[in-house]
Amino acid sequence: MRVVFIRHLCTPGNEKRQYIGRTDEDLSPRAAEALRLRLRENPGGIYPAVQCVVSSPLKRCIRTAGLIYPGQEPVIEPMLRECDFGEYEGKTYEELKDRPEYIRWLESGGMTAFPGGEEQTDFRRRCACGVENQIDRLIDEGAESAAFVVHGGTIMAALSGLAEHPCDFYRWQAENGGGYTAEVSEKEWKSGGKILRNIKKIF
Repeated sequence: MRVVFIRHLCTPGNEKRQYIGRTDEDLSPRAAEALRLRLRENPGGIYPAVQCVVSSPLKRCIRTAGLIYPGQEPVIEPMLRECDFGEYEGKTYEELKDRPEYIRWLESGGMTAFPGGEEQTDFRRRCACGVENQIDRLIDEGAESAAFVVHGGTIMAALSGLAEHPCDFYRWQAENGGGYTAEVSEKEWKSGGKILRNIKKIF
């Protein structure tokens, strides 16, 4: 089965370089219109065609899924939502850079807990579990291809946990609207080898 991971399009908070996790922002009108123009100019599509679509429950992902795969109702997976940034939510680097707890967070490689937010290890485990659950379902339903329209952090968490070649979390960063393709061997997966193989960037 081919699996596609796509990061949602830009939101107003993304454009301001804010930490946007639990905040349920819509897409930036500029980003949405830019994608519509690209799709009109490329009637054959710019993203891989898929049989099934899975989305985070946040509107920026659902809206992106609707633009890329119109007419395909996404299955909503709550475990694929973005990390809760706690007190950092909606803040920028410039606003946080002098805070001692933020400096400690940066020095830890992002592994210490966000003040009032989600533990990074819990977040990464949650996202990988959400992907595993959906791939289990897709295999049971006989799907040959699927797209996960999710968040940048979700993609990094899932791929760092499931990729065939272990890599650093930040190795899997994706730009807004970007992402990766991967392959799943149904036989291997069902026998317990839950591994994403042959991972490649979309663009």
